[in-house]
Amino acid sequence: MQLHLYVAAMLCLLAAASPGRAQQPTAIPVGTVAAELRPITKATEFVGRVEAISRVEVRARVTGFLEDVLFKEGELVKEGDVLYRIEPDTFQAAVQQAQGSLLQAQSKFANATVQRGRTQELVKTDAASRALLDERVANEKGAQGDVVIADANLKTANVNLGYTEITAPISGEVGRTNITKGNVVGPDSGPLTVIVSRDPMYVTFPVSQRVFLQVQHEEERKARGQALTVRIRFSDGSTYPEPGRVNFVDVTVDRATDTVLVRATFPNPNGTLIDGQLVRVSVEADKPDEKVLVPQTALVVDQQGPYVFLVVDGKAAIKRVKLGGESGPYAIVEDGLKGGEQVVVQGLESLRAGSPVVASPAPPPLSGS
Repeated sequence: MQLHLYVAAMLCLLAAASPGRAQQPTAIPVGTVAAELRPITKATEFVGRVEAISRVEVRARVTGFLEDVLFKEGELVKEGDVLYRIEPDTFQAAVQQAQGSLLQAQSKFANATVQRGRTQELVKTDAASRALLDERVANEKGAQGDVVIADANLKTANVNLGYTEITAPISGEVGRTNITKGNVVGPDSGPLTVIVSRDPMYVTFPVSQRVFLQVQHEEERKARGQALTVRIRFSDGSTYPEPGRVNFVDVTVDRATDTVLVRATFPNPNGTLIDGQLVRVSVEADKPDEKVLVPQTALVVDQQGPYVFLVVDGKAAIKRVKLGGESGPYAIVEDGLKGGEQVVVQGLESLRAGSPVVASPAPPPLSGS
């Protein structure tokens, strides 16, 4: 009986140790793309802000009741368009009063001129004294001064009447109105609205001293017609399609931040750029360099830094990489890859070094618009 038990136990052990029955690890399905060698224009990134080239606060220059608001908030206006109208009745009356004062002054001046002429003739025949002539000359000068004052008052009244129509000083996009119809407005009312020019726009960004040397030769580039190219990205990662050009480097350094302010001009035909908008600024180098690109979704980071999984002979292999920035949805690899390697971008969650894999091509990442 014991012999039968011994034989049965040995058969079980042999069956367990049989190679044909050993459980093989399951191959993990992964998606891969080829590391791509591509010419990349090296860019340095900064944080910048969009600024309108012209920004004007519209204010009232005379005091009166606001009769009408003649624009729609947010619309485009042209220079000279009437935006607000102040009740003109009082100012028209002031113009008429000034016209009357001018006529009175002119008549007095005409009479004084006649009196001075007559006295001048009488003095020649000793029929009038020299003192009387001097008095008549003084009266004429005084009357002439009154004409000048009255004429100035009439011009001022006409100017004030013209200020009852508040016009757009520049062409651009008008903001919201701070004053509504029926309110009293005047020079102390503050800005009634704001107009900003829309096309083109400025983007300003501070540059550190370390990078300043790279843009210090801007004037030489401009002389050769090779101004630095600048591109911007929005907060959602999308790229603005129109490139800009550096057109100004400040002549002083900000002592608080040790940076120099740089300004670029961007076309804005569709009004996409908004005054005050925060953007990411990329200043591109003159010539592109050959760089290896991998999708950013392929990157894994641990305490030792970034790495990617490669498919080598049907197994996953870890490859450490040195990164050199971004290019849209791709990461720029400065060291670690030569191009052409099969990089895993799908199925990374359960992947380990040495794991058997079944690789299939994955679609390339979509570039941000």
